[in-house]
Amino acid sequence: MADTSRKVEIRDIPTQRLRVRARLVGEDGFPVIFVHGNCSSSAFFESLMKTLPEGFRGIAPDMRGYGHTEEKTINATRGMRDFADDLLALMDTLSLKRAVFVAHSAGAGMVMQLSIDHPERVAGLVVEAPLSPYGFGGTKDADGTPCWADFAGSGGGTANPDFVQRLKNKDRSTESQTSPRNVMNGCYVKPPFRHPDEEKLLDSVLDTHVSDELYPGNFTKSPNWPGVAPGTTGMNNAMAPAWYNTSSFAELKNGPDLLWIRGADDAIVSDTSLFDFGFLGKLGAVPGWPGDAQYPPQPMVSQMRKVMERYAANGGRYREVVLQDTGHSPHLEKTKEFHDLLVPFLQEHAR
Repeated sequence: MADTSRKVEIRDIPTQRLRVRARLVGEDGFPVIFVHGNCSSSAFFESLMKTLPEGFRGIAPDMRGYGHTEEKTINATRGMRDFADDLLALMDTLSLKRAVFVAHSAGAGMVMQLSIDHPERVAGLVVEAPLSPYGFGGTKDADGTPCWADFAGSGGGTANPDFVQRLKNKDRSTESQTSPRNVMNGCYVKPPFRHPDEEKLLDSVLDTHVSDELYPGNFTKSPNWPGVAPGTTGMNNAMAPAWYNTSSFAELKNGPDLLWIRGADDAIVSDTSLFDFGFLGKLGAVPGWPGDAQYPPQPMVSQMRKVMERYAANGGRYREVVLQDTGHSPHLEKTKEFHDLLVPFLQEHAR
């Protein structure tokens, strides 16, 4: 492993779009920007940032709606573009022409959007347990075909209301299956793994800003199963396929090399996700499921792979690595293995 003694500094950075709280390692070197996912913050990357080799400068922002960055509404009708534009504004403020990005879960969606809009700013892209290019929920095959015309079963109304309320209450208990601590330990990672910085990571989860404008967002009622369709504001709507689609990444010319790292036992982003209404309906956990023909489990991994195969056919380069006995957060669960994949990629693309 690399030297783990690098110091992480926390700083507020005013940009043209919003004030960003960020974790920083080093002042010089090629920039590496770490982008967290849903219901977390830059704190999820702190331990990894400490292992960043000399010659690299680490930047991990709290994205809007999370951590201690300024609260501003997420306009979900732009998909992930609010986040992509926030990242671009941060790069401009720091005078960074290009960076390698390391993006986790929903963060991968943010950076795939940035790559589509501004490929010249992305020197390389590491996506960890990435959000499907067709968003989260509401699609039924590897091509991202909608289950319903209104994309019912995705968006702000799909968040578990007890989990949302416990987030809002800053609940640290283990009394319910839907407590933030139990969701983190049971779904963000593969049990029985427990991170040594569990309390700090739980702080990060609980720093999620709960509202209709941020997390999980608003929703609309639907006549289609399961009865809710995407709204127009907030994180879960920004991930909904009504507004979010980065499958055009496959058509990029001279796009960034991409390293895709995922856990074999991911409970969140998979073809059998415990957070997907199609799979939950098939399990009998949500009544009224209309069946496989109308609403099968969303094949999230298969969707990503098909887009990546199209990317490769168009001249792009990607590599998929599956870590066994690993859940949704390989960089936390298999730190050495993740580090050993990351560093050669950084060294190859720091230009």
